[in-house]
Amino acid sequence: MLKLAPSILSADFSALAEDVKKIETGGADYIHVDVMDGHFVPNISFGAAVMKSLNGKTMLPYDVHLMIENPDQYIGDFVTQQTAFITVHQEACRHLHRTIQNIKGRDIGAGVSINPATPVEVLSCILGDVDMVLIMSVNPGFGGQKFIPGALDKVRQLAALRQERNLDFLIEIDGGVTLDNAKVVMEAGVDIAVAGSAVFGAPDVIERVKAFKRI
Repeated sequence: MLKLAPSILSADFSALAEDVKKIETGGADYIHVDVMDGHFVPNISFGAAVMKSLNGKTMLPYDVHLMIENPDQYIGDFVTQQTAFITVHQEACRHLHRTIQNIKGRDIGAGVSINPATPVEVLSCILGDVDMVLIMSVNPGFGGQKFIPGALDKVRQLAALRQERNLDFLIEIDGGVTLDNAKVVMEAGVDIAVAGSAVFGAPDVIERVKAFKRI
């Protein structure tokens, strides 16, 4: 079954707790927390304080996606009892193995992400150390972009490597995921789908989450 991680980047920040309660009621599996610094990506989103404002207001675990430079400096800020994963970008880490161990040393799932122009091959030496690989199916920085079909080839390649090496990392995809392509994404090998505007832009957020979960 495809797990869903709605991105609060697309939520109504004036009613963030209410929006999060809606996705929880609908059956979402995670809260996807997109953190952008205006340097690694051309946008600024929010920091740990916004995420932590939801502590105690939801039971959903945090799926933190750090689209930032020098992520090691900020990993500790996103560590809470509800943090399930912290994902960093391969392109932003000078010493990726050290960064992954930094996350795992805090008893949190460690993820690595790659941009659309980055080949899966760059992850060959780290796949045995990570708990999740996040494939970007849009260029990171802004919500509401169109899905890049080539991301599916990467997912299939990763799924094949996972089986070939008898590994158990999860495969996540982020960007342009909608009800129209969610089934194709799942069939390619994705375990967790991130959806932002496709969830929070719906007339009925709860029903939209339920529709994704039915897939």
